[in-house]
Parts: sequence; structure tokens; C-alpha cells
Amino acid sequence: MRQLEEVLWEAGEYHYEDAFGFEPQIHGYLHEDGQERPCMIVVPGGGYEGVSLSEGEIVALDFWNRGYQAFVCTYTTNPLKRVPLKLQPLKDLSRAVRWVRSHAGELHVDPSRVAVCGFSAGGHLCGSLCVHFDDVQDENPRYAEISNRPDAAILSYPVITSGEKTHAGSMENLLGPAALEEELHYMSLETQVTKQTPPCFLWHTRTDDAVPVENSYLMAQACREKGVPYALHIFSDGVHGLSLCNEAWVSNQYGEAYTTRQARLVVERIQAGEVKVNKEDHQRIEDLTRMGIGPKEELVREEVAVWPQAAELWLRKLMG
Repeated sequence: MRQLEEVLWEAGEYHYEDAFGFEPQIHGYLHEDGQERPCMIVVPGGGYEGVSLSEGEIVALDFWNRGYQAFVCTYTTNPLKRVPLKLQPLKDLSRAVRWVRSHAGELHVDPSRVAVCGFSAGGHLCGSLCVHFDDVQDENPRYAEISNRPDAAILSYPVITSGEKTHAGSMENLLGPAALEEELHYMSLETQVTKQTPPCFLWHTRTDDAVPVENSYLMAQACREKGVPYALHIFSDGVHGLSLCNEAWVSNQYGEAYTTRQARLVVERIQAGEVKVNKEDHQRIEDLTRMGIGPKEELVREEVAVWPQAAELWLRKLMG
């Protein structure tokens, strides 16, 4: 397996006030046999506040083992909760899809089989690209003419709506506490589905108490109404954030910690006295650097652990 790490934005292209040296990246896990393969871009969750360790490399390696050229996109988040992200994460993921397609030959990726797999807020980000891909223009001539539309999306316990069943923290980190009604509507994905939306595989647990299962119902219903192919799997029990829900997940074997780099850079600035926060916020941001780490044995649900196989079968039928 060959691994790679690439910064998504070129000099002068990326601007986010609270980045503190962070640059969105794409991390690749590639087969080296020269065979052209489908691609999976994994997008971890974290409430648009951080990027979870437990939904990054571990998931990409699972898809690599299933024959994909696999990637993880580390996108911009809002750990200090003071600069709304607006469209920056969407631009990051859009560039990631274009980057993969622009390098398809050397990566041995089939550019017509590029899927995204997002978790929680990462599911919202993937869903946002699925419904708004046409709105995200790229000013760099290297990417301007390359499609950013995913060929399929796996949305895992996704944040979908900005309405009654929303995950309020995700929406506030994304749009700010004073978001305009039109912004909230734009980011309420069930209202934005069209016939051009890529096929979606959704899965959720019935008992998710962080992102209500109704989020997946709403997206599935919107896909049904617009004639978009979809699959919907609702598991009977399980908390939010189950990721692969397998032995590696239980033992916190998540791989490299690059997903938490932005949070770690913020912590360094706090410790150096360059950023002033209260004690509670300091601890909260410290916790972001360990997002996903912790005891898991009591959380295991064997029923849930089948979702990657179900998704693979669905994708195989869809994309070959």
C-alpha cells in the first residue's frame, strides 16, 4: 500500500481566520497493482467543531481492503466557535473531489466511480456537496473544468436538517448563532435535493440521541420524491458515533492522528498565550484532539457492524 498526503489549496487560495496554520489536506491509501479502481473519500464527523479520529483512517483502510483507492479529507472546522465556517468546508471537499479526478491516472482511480462517505457533520458535508455541487465553482484553472459531483454518497448517521430535528451545534459552528433564514434553508439538505443529486446510502441507529434518526428519514424521503436512487438502513439500537463498530474501533486503533491537527494547533496557541479562552473552552478544545478515543466495549452492536458490507454491495450494484 502506498500512502500520500497532499495539501488541497495552493498558496494564497485558502483563508480562514481561525486556521492557525492548519491547511485542509487529503490523505490517500492506494493499491499499487496498476489496476484502475473505484475511489472512496472518507469525511469524518465532529460537529463542524473538530474532526474525529475514529472515523478517519480506520474507515479508509476498511474500504481499501474492499478494493477501493481510499482517501480521508481533513476539512476546516470551528474549534474556537467564534468564526462561522459558512461555505469553507464545502469548498474543501469540493476541491478534494476535483483533486482526485485531476490525478485519476496516476492514482489509478476510475473518475466515473468517485464516492464520498461522511459521518455525522461529515455526512452533512458530503450531503451538501451532493445537493450543491453545481454552486461550488473553483477559480483555479487546474480544477475549474473538473466535476466535483460525487458519483455516490454514504451518509452515516448524518446531520441533514436545520429544522426541528437538527443538531444545533453543527449548524451554529457552520453558520454562526445569527444565521439568516436563507442560510439555514440552504443547509437543510432535505429541501435541496434535485434529480441531479447523486445516489445516497443512508444508515442510522433508531436510538441515536445526538443526531435524531429523523435526519436520515428526511433525506431518504427527499430522494424518493425526486427520483434519486437511495438505500436506507435503520439499526434497532446504538449510540451516536459508532463508526465501523468493529474490533479495531473498540480498541481505539484509529491510525494516524492527522484529523485533529487543527485542534492541536489551536491548543498550542492557547498554551503559548496567543489565544485567550476560559478554562472550560480550553478543556473542550483539548478534548477535540482526542475525539473518538475512549472505552467502547459496552457500545458494540454487532447488528451495526454490517453496514460497510451492505454499502459495498449497494455501491457494486450502482457503480460496478
